[in-house]
Amino acid sequence: MGEEDKASDEEEAALRARLDKLAGALRARRAGREEGADGRGGSPASSGSAISAAFGAAGEFAGAIAVGGLIGWGLDRLFGASPLFLIVFFLLGAVAGVLSLIRATSPKPPPK
Repeated sequence: MGEEDKASDEEEAALRARLDKLAGALRARRAGREEGADGRGGSPASSGSAISAAFGAAGEFAGAIAVGGLIGWGLDRLFGASPLFLIVFFLLGAVAGVLSLIRATSPKPPPK
């Protein structure tokens, strides 16, 4: 029975060493997240950064539509083709805005 106790003690020591190693790695990862190198790294976003990202995405969407509309309006004034260019470029701006929203809200791959 002495050999069984010795084997059990060795297994317990090996498991304890592995647990200590994992606990150290976990502490290191938590410390890295708390430092917040770039704010995006896998840690949950704070409400401030989430609101900031939402306003940024909304601004890009509105800006794409406005730029498309202004380009279309300018071309209509230049060529005298009343609402034709305005409609086409407004729709192109809306498509660009939607693509920008999709790109902003799609999950990012983890850093390597």
